[in-house]
Amino acid sequence: MAATRTAYEFGSFRIEVAERRLLREGRPVPLRAKLFDTLLVLVENHGRLVGKDELMKVLWPDAIVEEGNLAHNISHLRHALGERVTGQQFVETVSKHGYRFVAEVRESIDERRTPSHAGVSPHEIRICTTPDKVRIAYATIGKGPPLVKTANWLNHLEFDWHSPVWRHLVDAFARDHQFVRYDERGNGLSDWEVDDISFDAFVSDLEAVVDAAGLERFALLGISQGCAVSVAYATRHPERVTALVLHGGYLRGWKSQPEAAVRGEALQTLIGLDWGRDNPAIRQMFTSSFVPDGTAEQIAWFNELQRVSTSPANAVRLRAAFGAINVAELASRVSVPTLVLHSTGDRVIQFSAGRELAAAIPGARFVPIESRNHLILEHEPIWPQYVETIRRFLDSEASFLQVEPASTR
Repeated sequence: MAATRTAYEFGSFRIEVAERRLLREGRPVPLRAKLFDTLLVLVENHGRLVGKDELMKVLWPDAIVEEGNLAHNISHLRHALGERVTGQQFVETVSKHGYRFVAEVRESIDERRTPSHAGVSPHEIRICTTPDKVRIAYATIGKGPPLVKTANWLNHLEFDWHSPVWRHLVDAFARDHQFVRYDERGNGLSDWEVDDISFDAFVSDLEAVVDAAGLERFALLGISQGCAVSVAYATRHPERVTALVLHGGYLRGWKSQPEAAVRGEALQTLIGLDWGRDNPAIRQMFTSSFVPDGTAEQIAWFNELQRVSTSPANAVRLRAAFGAINVAELASRVSVPTLVLHSTGDRVIQFSAGRELAAAIPGARFVPIESRNHLILEHEPIWPQYVETIRRFLDSEASFLQVEPASTR
């Protein structure tokens, strides 16, 4: 059903307010949520000086933040708008007072489809603390049997919420589940400055989230290295896990294979040198592997997700921890129903690794997915079948759990 909403145009840019999207000559410009909000406030007040205090109250209504955060936002916004490259000024700084949007703005009516999150209530972000005092951000949305998605490379709760790479997955499973996501330590909205980035710490993050969310029994959805974290949690707490859904996972990280280890160490050097630079070549290399069949919009978002999700140093530390993963022995001890899915043309984790994972878990069901993407995208023909396969599996296990007490009487 169509809806009438506001859009703003300036220069070669267009803001679609309800879609929370910025376009440049029709192509998406990825923006973090706070950057989008900053731009929108300035554009809606174009030509007027917006004071620093006014801006900060709008952008951080429930928090006390330093003025440097606002300056940081404005700097990144100018970069996104290409002020230094084109020489065109959009945002004027009024020293010691605030900012003014100086470009000519045209307001129009945007009649488009309803937003992708229509019918789904806004997610709620909360913070919990691990035993080693690391603050972990997690989000809950939807109603129904709990389904917890373990964290993977890389996550950012707020950025993912609007991302064409992740939002369809959130929508699909929040419709009939209490869907819980979180940013693991070292990235996203969780603490970046942490002493311990290790596999055991990742499992501890998951333990802290489900306890803070008040979940007693739940299913786990693991993607990529999130599969190993799910396996470890299920062996530690089998009484709390109703089912495992594992996509694109593996038993052993890249350090366990000599040839992969050589390539992996070389990539670590490149990440440390180039990750945070304006040149996105190293991030594009990851994107081309994760979503080789992505649209231009999805590729742009995934490139930006990697930049905003973590620092160069943490990217190196996270990959090192992933490379050291080995859950071969733990997998044999999994005692909960398990569904393993893997893309047949996966360029990040080979298809054979998915089969090996399924073979190691007693009674696991294995489903090949006809895709080259590590993350299944909404436009792919296989997407509806992918979702339906997972839903049927989770529904069947939920039904079994409901009748099981009666069958033992």
